[in-house]
Amino acid sequence: MPDAPDHESLKLLQRVLDEIDPQSVVTSAKQDENMTRFLGKLASQEHREPKRPEIIFLPSVDFGLEISKQRLLSGNYSFIPDSMTATEKILFLSSIIPFDCLLTVRALGGLLKFLARRRIGVELEDCNVSVPILGFKKFVLTHLVSIDQDTYSVLQIFKSESHPSVYKVASGLKEGLSLFGSLPTPLPTGILNRCRCKWGEKLLRLWFTRPTQDLGELNSRLDVIQFFLLPQNLDMAQMLHRLLGHIKNVPLILKRMKLSHTKVSDWQVLYKTVYSALGLRDACRSLPQSIQLFRDIAQEFSDDLHHIASLIGKVVDFEGSLAENRFIVLPNIDPEIDEKKRRLMGLPSFLTEVAQKELENLDSRIPSCSVIYIPLIGFLLSIPRLPSMVETSDFEIEGLDFMFLSEEKLHYRSARTKELDALLGDLHCDIRDQETLLMHQLQCQVLARAAVLTRVLDLASRLDVLLALASAARDYGYSRPRYSPRLLGVRIQNGRHPLMELCARTFVPNSTECGGDKGRVKVITGPNSSGKSIYLKQVGLITFMALVGSFVPAEEAEIGAVDAIFTRIHSCESISLGLSTFMIDLNQVAKAVNNATEQSLVLIDEFGKGTNTVDGLALLAAVIRHWLALGPTCPHVFVATNFLSLVQLQLLPQGPLVQYLTMETCEDGNDLVFFYQVCEGVASASHASHTAAQAGLPDKLIARGKEVSDFIRSGKPIQPVKELLKEKQMENCQTLVDKFLKLDLEDPSLDLDIFMSQEVLLAATAIL
Repeated sequence: MPDAPDHESLKLLQRVLDEIDPQSVVTSAKQDENMTRFLGKLASQEHREPKRPEIIFLPSVDFGLEISKQRLLSGNYSFIPDSMTATEKILFLSSIIPFDCLLTVRALGGLLKFLARRRIGVELEDCNVSVPILGFKKFVLTHLVSIDQDTYSVLQIFKSESHPSVYKVASGLKEGLSLFGSLPTPLPTGILNRCRCKWGEKLLRLWFTRPTQDLGELNSRLDVIQFFLLPQNLDMAQMLHRLLGHIKNVPLILKRMKLSHTKVSDWQVLYKTVYSALGLRDACRSLPQSIQLFRDIAQEFSDDLHHIASLIGKVVDFEGSLAENRFIVLPNIDPEIDEKKRRLMGLPSFLTEVAQKELENLDSRIPSCSVIYIPLIGFLLSIPRLPSMVETSDFEIEGLDFMFLSEEKLHYRSARTKELDALLGDLHCDIRDQETLLMHQLQCQVLARAAVLTRVLDLASRLDVLLALASAARDYGYSRPRYSPRLLGVRIQNGRHPLMELCARTFVPNSTECGGDKGRVKVITGPNSSGKSIYLKQVGLITFMALVGSFVPAEEAEIGAVDAIFTRIHSCESISLGLSTFMIDLNQVAKAVNNATEQSLVLIDEFGKGTNTVDGLALLAAVIRHWLALGPTCPHVFVATNFLSLVQLQLLPQGPLVQYLTMETCEDGNDLVFFYQVCEGVASASHASHTAAQAGLPDKLIARGKEVSDFIRSGKPIQPVKELLKEKQMENCQTLVDKFLKLDLEDPSLDLDIFMSQEVLLAATAIL
């Protein structure tokens, strides 16, 4: 299955194991604490029937990325022809295995190593016989919708761009114009990502990477969004959004507490987080308890939160802690600490009196002295260095023990400072030690209630995401989608492209219907720039948003049991690998052919770029015919193409499964007017010349293009331009004249017969 982030408790992994019920679990011997604990619990489950899975640990090197790639490419696969080259094998495998999912590749590499060691299926064969792999099956969790990385990119669900200040960010990438990211200036707000806390943003990204068919989960999300869209609930939504801005990284703080590395700022953040959580709880208790999320927050944000907030507020002196950059407790918490602090506060005036008495006993040449306190050293007598004190021996003063010289001041230990050490002790260290002990006790109190803090983060991040989606729905006029398990496909009334409508001055909505056994394959033709690609992306994005649990940009939308979305829309990012556009086309379409089911949505645009027109047309027709041959189990396919011969030559079988659509246009003299409206029918021409004129190509070039197109359409040979032909004739004549003028008739080595046959006759042929 594709790479997917998991919770600290490894809930996703547990779901995978529950659905697969494996005999063996193969993993790396190098694991973190959570995984080690999980595997230990898994191995100890005696009640499992017929038996618990075997846990196999392999060295971490067996899961290396490059080693795993080599194992995959050198494997013994019966389904790959031996005649394939290395490059062809890579392309073939990449249509089955997601090589862009690095963890999946590593896991496959470890699995192949395990099979080779156990020699499963070839135990009795010679050692040189490798384990035959009969095939790879894609695994998708129940209710999850499969979407590959190409689809996320070409639909601009996510869009990574180079950051202008690469040195400021580790990856050098930022989120560009996308459904998840932000709009370009002057609209700095996000489209759907309007989360106030980082954990909400992470959860939204997680929902995007795991669209679901679970109708209960989807409708519970939509119920919350719809509640906050009511005008009377706007103030409540804004208040909750402000509180969510104070929900911070609690797991990191708890981790530091376990390691006793808590910072002063951590206590401040935790205090604000807990009090904000209490505000969320109080607000949700006043909201309808029929909505599950409000009920969960009201019940599960227990009084433990109030206890934590009260403890921190009563114990921690935030102002003093920030000033000293260490943990400091408030007064009246510990009488012993208060007494020592009182004594420490009175030290300056007391030490001034001691210094005056010390000065009376010193040499009259010494103008002044002071008594200072240095933690871990104690009390010292500080005397300014006299001009006569040059050598170390000059520092000796009777009755004083010399300690050190610092900043032209001599420091001594006297009888009085020794008495002060014995009387007052190391106050600073004692106070710090006792405050550290209190901090440890406070940490234990917080860690004992860590479960409620973790639950706070889960529910608060969910609320944050749904408030963000409600804000987007309110601003852009989105509507609630409906779900129908019986509908195999989607129905959209007046749908809009969520990105294009915000970037274009005007946008024309379009409807879509692809349910039942009619029109499962829609062939869309129309002039260039008429909106075919936008229409395809619009269908994909609206379907995706509905499967995330978001309101959608349409008047109405009904979504059926869609299990996957496949796309081949202008995705040429892999050309840098040295692959042609057409090879990428084939690779992406192969993924759809190999994996699409009757519930899948397949979007194909401009298939066949970068290759011979006849070959591209033939392969496109073959792919569509392959799906049509499946009958009622054919996936829902939207194909936008400029191959008008697909229709003109009747390359597709006639029947209810195929529906022909076009983008409506109108010719106004020499101008072509685009209505950007989808209607039934087939385009009569691609109108490339009109598009070229709009792009600014010279009229002369456009006229020549039309002329060549007419020659090809009529089956006549392409005639060169007459003006160009005359110009070329004059150049050839001038060249021949120059050769005659350079001819030396008195040269004995000159052979006129050769000159006439090789120079004159050849030139004459070109001229005529």
